[in-house]
Amino acid sequence: MDQLSPRQRWTALLALALGGVAIGLTEFVAMGLLPDMAQALLPGSWARSSEDAVAQAGWVITAYALGVVVGAPTIAALSARMPRKRLVLMLLVLFAVGTFASAVAPTFELVLVARFVAALPHGAYFGAAGLLAASLMGPGNEARGYSIVLGGLTISNVVGVPLITHLGQTAGWRIAYISIAVVFVLTLFAVLATVPGSPARADGSPAAELRALRRPQVWLVAVTAAIGFAAFFAVNSYIAPVTTEVTGLSASAVPWVLAVFGLGMTAGNFLGGAFADRNLRVATLAGFIGVIVSTVFFAVAAPTTIGLFAGAFLTGATCIFLGPTLQARLITVAPEAQLMGAAVNQSAMNLANSVGAAVGGLVIARGYGYLAPAWAGVGLAAVGLVLAVSGFALDRRRDRHAVTTG
Repeated sequence: MDQLSPRQRWTALLALALGGVAIGLTEFVAMGLLPDMAQALLPGSWARSSEDAVAQAGWVITAYALGVVVGAPTIAALSARMPRKRLVLMLLVLFAVGTFASAVAPTFELVLVARFVAALPHGAYFGAAGLLAASLMGPGNEARGYSIVLGGLTISNVVGVPLITHLGQTAGWRIAYISIAVVFVLTLFAVLATVPGSPARADGSPAAELRALRRPQVWLVAVTAAIGFAAFFAVNSYIAPVTTEVTGLSASAVPWVLAVFGLGMTAGNFLGGAFADRNLRVATLAGFIGVIVSTVFFAVAAPTTIGLFAGAFLTGATCIFLGPTLQARLITVAPEAQLMGAAVNQSAMNLANSVGAAVGGLVIARGYGYLAPAWAGVGLAAVGLVLAVSGFALDRRRDRHAVTTG
């Protein structure tokens, strides 16, 4: 790809990042529209108790997260020999179909199925698009490639998610998801027109990708991310009712809170990548400590308007700080299976989505209030910190053993 001009290269990178924007929309818009979806899809439950209906509607978020968990490693293994551009285009088609189906499904149960299907290509897209982005920038840029595509997702939370959330609040949540499907279609044409073709990996095979899953450290990092990162989703999944019922702001403030979340996520993404390149261990441990502190702050300060916005920014920044950090950690423990590593990372992050949303819905349903998910998130982040410390301790023990036996 050396023959590309700088303009052609950055146009292709922006097309791949646009996919990250669309993924951010389809994943995070549900969090701002959860009360609207609960009222429309679960009218009986809503009439009895809006809290119970919102908690039940949280399964929309959980279904998407489970789809990522299932789809990411499966598609990574099955597509090991497929040219990356062709894979990205196929994934965008599946995104568009699943998102459109989410918009038109007539019942709550069918919406859950559609959200699951829409999530299947999520992890594989970040892996394949990230590798394409790295190849566009030249050798040794895997982390930068991933951060560019992930940057699309974080930036979407600054502008796109608030705009689509506002659209959903005014025109209906189904119109919001139709709009997101259109963004996926636009991304499909942009990638088709701007990203150069890529050859299939001659050494790629499902077996080679799956061998990464035989390493205990891969599973430990995945569990660390799945539990520790759930703190973010415990807070973010129920930000709409916190804004309106706890802080006492109008529903029109929800998009602004989501935008501040997005600003924090964008800052955290780039800071996490920079610090992880310098000292991965320190960055990981500092990230988890930051999540604990920011989540405590959110739980205490969210009843005030300033506290809500400050807590949203800090929670978004500290949690997404861990995104590139944990991605780099997986690359260090499975360097020969980059696509599977990216897929496992996305599976873990979205298992965290499922865990955070489910735990948050559980404590709300038990009557502990809309701030209870944040306190649950503190506990989840603390467990993640313990697991991270354990993982690095195992690394040191393995290195000492290697020196002794060598």
